[in-house]
Amino acid sequence: MYVKCDGMEDAKNLFDEMGRRDLCSWNVLVSGYARLGLLQEARKLFDEMPDRDNFTWTAMVSGYVRIGKEIHGHIMRTGLESDQVVWSSLSDMYGKCGSIEEARHIFDRMVDRDVVTWTTMIGRYFEDGRRDEGLHLFKDLIKSGTRPNEFTFAGVLNACSDVTAEQLGRQVHGYITRVGSTPSSFAASALVHMYSKCGSMVNAERVFKGMLQPDLVSWTSLIAGYAQNGKPNEALHYFELLLNSGKVHPDHITFVGVLSACAHAGLVDKGLQYFYSIKDKHGLTYTTDHYACIIDLLARCGRFEEAKRIISGMPIKPDKFLWASLLGGCRIHKNVELAEKAAEALFEIEPENPATYVTMANIYATAGKWAEVAKIRTIMDDRGVVKKPGKSWIEVKRKTHVFLVGDKSHPKSKQIHEFLGELSRRMKEEGFVPDTNSVLHDVEEEQKEQNLSYHSEKLAIAYGVISTAAGTPIKVFKNLRTCVDCHTAIKFISKIVDRKIVVRDSARFHCFENGSCSCRDYW
Repeated sequence: MYVKCDGMEDAKNLFDEMGRRDLCSWNVLVSGYARLGLLQEARKLFDEMPDRDNFTWTAMVSGYVRIGKEIHGHIMRTGLESDQVVWSSLSDMYGKCGSIEEARHIFDRMVDRDVVTWTTMIGRYFEDGRRDEGLHLFKDLIKSGTRPNEFTFAGVLNACSDVTAEQLGRQVHGYITRVGSTPSSFAASALVHMYSKCGSMVNAERVFKGMLQPDLVSWTSLIAGYAQNGKPNEALHYFELLLNSGKVHPDHITFVGVLSACAHAGLVDKGLQYFYSIKDKHGLTYTTDHYACIIDLLARCGRFEEAKRIISGMPIKPDKFLWASLLGGCRIHKNVELAEKAAEALFEIEPENPATYVTMANIYATAGKWAEVAKIRTIMDDRGVVKKPGKSWIEVKRKTHVFLVGDKSHPKSKQIHEFLGELSRRMKEEGFVPDTNSVLHDVEEEQKEQNLSYHSEKLAIAYGVISTAAGTPIKVFKNLRTCVDCHTAIKFISKIVDRKIVVRDSARFHCFENGSCSCRDYW
């Protein structure tokens, strides 16, 4: 009891007073020390033990790698390598300590692997950022005949969300349905989150409505998903349903989604109402995320005086996301003076982030201040800051195709560039005028237009159009924010090719259809 309650001092005193100690008593104390990371105390007791069993070894291998490796060697010498519980704990120990290769080596040597062992190993890959290997191991799990549990599904679905691997997420969903497993709240929440992150709100809502009692994670994922997909009314509708349900109460993360919805739709008064309700009505404490969202909302609308007033009254220090939001609003409204102040704060917080330099260079370029643009470039060179290359990718026939700006490495590069040339001609006939303001070169307009023509998202969209049947929706992902010229161009493209084109950039989803975008040009 003392060990379970982390009362190790009381447990040790009682242990010392015992006239007779059986193996169970030793194991309980060793396990308690090891679980709390008190490896010196655990090892001292371990060395004093008159006898040991599998439980003793299992408790000890949950410690540090160095001690774990010593125990690993002892296990091999004493012939305990056939015990699957010991092997599972040994693999888990290596995984927890970041030794993924050793963990996998132990995992591969195990004869009888249960679902917990599989799930743990898969999870270790995800935690270490090695998602491809984790997803590959999940496929091996399916082939092995071992049935995944809700924790396996949730881990894999969350990994699909991180890399926007909707196709694999759909396969996992299909597998859950085929084996007749009703997704628990845990796995169902992960499904809602995955579909929302991948921009498939129809499926996210379908899963959500199939839940008997949606938890707060599901509500929040759906609200944030609609906000990111340019559907603020749906986001706020579900938030009101949450409030009226009486069963679930919003937390600070929920309000981030709500305020984002208001920011993307320009609902200033509504957004301010929700912002002040966080503290006054719901009794929550403001976080830096809440402040960043409300500054984003105000800055997008050009209400800079209100934004400055809120910033000056903050009880906490503004973070990089708040200053970046303010800088973004300054870019929209060409407020050079305030942009310089926001950039100055960002340079102090994260001088290595190229996004701030690029945004300031864009603001100066738009204002025609080419000397300042050159100065920004010089500062970047002096500080060793390199602009992050823009890249876009599209999945066609279960294969992902990645494009960089001006990319000519793709096997179909010739057809892609020819198709873009034809599109460019038709777009101009329809009235399209390239926006060359943000091109960071003081060159002739014709050259600027050419620079814009082969941005990565345009290449990915062109490949999608020429590689799929007429009418097939196109979905492209981009690692950076899409530029104003590409945003306008894609509206024209969607109308010319008669396709629904979805672009997920670093900020949100843009759904282009028949010449319009779901963001209503408010982004």
